[in-house]
Amino acid sequence: MPHFTLAYDMRAPEFGAKPVDLYRAAIEQSAWADKLGCHSVSLMEHHASDDGYLPSPIVLGSAIAARTSQTLISVGVMLLPLYDPLRAAEDLAVLDIIAEGRLRLVVGAGYRESEYAQFGLSLRKRPSLMERGIDTLKKAWTGEPFEFEGRTVRILPRPVQSPRPAISMGGSSKASAERAARIADGYFPVSLELFEHYRETLAAMGKPVPEPITRRAHYPFLYVARNPDAAWERIAPHALHETNSYGRWLREASTDYASFKEVTDPGELRASATYKVVTPEECIELYKKDGTLSFKPLMGGLDPDFAWESLKLFETEVLPRL
Repeated sequence: MPHFTLAYDMRAPEFGAKPVDLYRAAIEQSAWADKLGCHSVSLMEHHASDDGYLPSPIVLGSAIAARTSQTLISVGVMLLPLYDPLRAAEDLAVLDIIAEGRLRLVVGAGYRESEYAQFGLSLRKRPSLMERGIDTLKKAWTGEPFEFEGRTVRILPRPVQSPRPAISMGGSSKASAERAARIADGYFPVSLELFEHYRETLAAMGKPVPEPITRRAHYPFLYVARNPDAAWERIAPHALHETNSYGRWLREASTDYASFKEVTDPGELRASATYKVVTPEECIELYKKDGTLSFKPLMGGLDPDFAWESLKLFETEVLPRL
């Protein structure tokens, strides 16, 4: 079965669609994709964002899980240090129950000072908060009593997956790769080089080493259109909003990872091929190259009706030929 995925971050800038329409569309699109064999729906997370970036992926994931039967529900990257770890264990367990074991979890530490400040936390405490969070999830999902900050606690119900859902880590530094090798079950870095460092660290620790990643899709957005030029005219403001928002956040955080950069010219952005607007035939060639297709249908608050045009064209003119 052809491998394709959906992703949502629910950004809703003022010039875009309304949140109520975007959330409804995300659930309906996920149900549609589930019937076509979609591999996974990924739900991202950020806070203190002026465009309403999805702050509650577990809630949206539960709604999608209730409308699907085979698609994996990928919560990630979930900013685990911002959560009370006991409550996170409870909510994720309930999601896994609703999804009947289809939860896939990727946790990350984040990089924005404003998010930590919103919750009264310090960005400098990311490593210790991450370690506490992962350790708590592991203990909580046994269903047995355990010691937590000087008291005995027990978390029920347990997740469906046995012995528990895998906990993967996202990351953008060698330190995150080393931490993932030590305490997590998997690693989803921003670069292939970091994944190689993760593999080397596992080998040095005497742990099983996963196969190397040989190829990876490098675009955050894909739209299928009969007339890509006309489609780009509608997409461009939303793409500029997304790339500039991420670019500003990354610049403010002085992060070494800069997959998004602030730009003013939509032509420059399109020329970068980061946002792919393609014909059905070009979409087929993209699949042959990457082995997967990654859709982010509501990127930057796109009109759901416009997003559906791409998905339906994929269904009728691309999917049957894969």
